[in-house]
Amino acid sequence: MKKLLAAIVVLTALAIAGVMLFPAQMLRAEFARQRLLAGAEAQEKTVAGERWHYLQAGQGPLIVLVHGYTGSKENWLPVMRQLARDHRVIAVDLPGWGESIPLAGADYGPTAQAERLSAFLSSEPEPAALLVGHSMGGMISGLMTATHPEQVERIVFMSSAGVRFNENEFARRVLKGDNPFAVYEIESFRGFLNDFVFADAPYVPEPMLGAIIEQRKARRDFEQRVFTQIRIGPEAFLLQQRLPEIPQAAGLLWCDGDRIIDASAAAVFADGLKSSETKILKGCGHMPMMEQPDAVATFLLTRF
Repeated sequence: MKKLLAAIVVLTALAIAGVMLFPAQMLRAEFARQRLLAGAEAQEKTVAGERWHYLQAGQGPLIVLVHGYTGSKENWLPVMRQLARDHRVIAVDLPGWGESIPLAGADYGPTAQAERLSAFLSSEPEPAALLVGHSMGGMISGLMTATHPEQVERIVFMSSAGVRFNENEFARRVLKGDNPFAVYEIESFRGFLNDFVFADAPYVPEPMLGAIIEQRKARRDFEQRVFTQIRIGPEAFLLQQRLPEIPQAAGLLWCDGDRIIDASAAAVFADGLKSSETKILKGCGHMPMMEQPDAVATFLLTRF
C-alpha cells in the first residue's frame, strides 16, 4: 500500500510539473486522451485550396459537426463517442479556426464559409444525414443548407447565431461596439468562461489557459474581423431572412442558461423554418455539447 501511495504521489507530481513546464504539450496530450476515449482520429485534407483539419469516428450514416466562434473540433469530443456507435461522425475545424490556418487576405465571413463547407461536404462520398451547427457554426450551416439543400438530409441549430433574440448583457455590449470574446489575459478569460460561456465552467489549470490564450493571440486580428461580420456586419442576420429556403426538418437545441445567444432565438428560428422541433435543456449555458453531452446525443440520435 505504501508503494502504491508513493507511486500515486510521484505520478501526480509529474503531471503537475508537466502542466506547469509544458502547458501547450499537456493541452495536446489532453485532446489526444479525449480522442482516444471517443474513438476519433485526427485527419486532414485540402478542399478548394483550404487545408481542413477534422476528427472522424465510427461508421454508418454521416453526421457533420460544426463549431462556433473561437471554437474547434475538440469541442465535440464529449458527444462523439455516443454518436459514433452507429454513425460516421466528422467534427471539423472550419477554415481559419483551430488547426485550419487562414489564408492571407481571404474572406472568412459566414457566406464565404458556407461555400467552403459545401465544398467540404462535396468531397465526402455521401451527403450528410445530419448537419449540426453550434453558434457561428449554426449560422454557416444554415446558409449552406439554404443554398445547397441537396447536401443535407437534416439539420440541427444548436445555440445558433444568425437571428435576432431578446437583448441580454452580451448583446448590449456588442451594440456598444465591444467584443466580449476579446479576452487575452488569464483572469479575464476565466471570468468570461464563468460569466458568459458556461453555467458551470470546467476547471482548467492556469498554465493550460495560458496556452489557449497564446494560440488565440496569434489570431487576434482575424478573430475581430470575423466577429464584426457575424455580429454587426451586413451578413449578421442574413440567415434569418433565408430560413424559409431551408426545406429540411430542423432541430433547435438550446440551454435555458445561454447568456450569449438567448434561448428566445429558438422561437425566431421556429417561426422562419418550414418544419422544426425545439428542445431547451435545463441548467447549462452556451456549450450544451460540453455541459450536457448525454442529453445532446440523445436529442440528435432519437429525434434526428
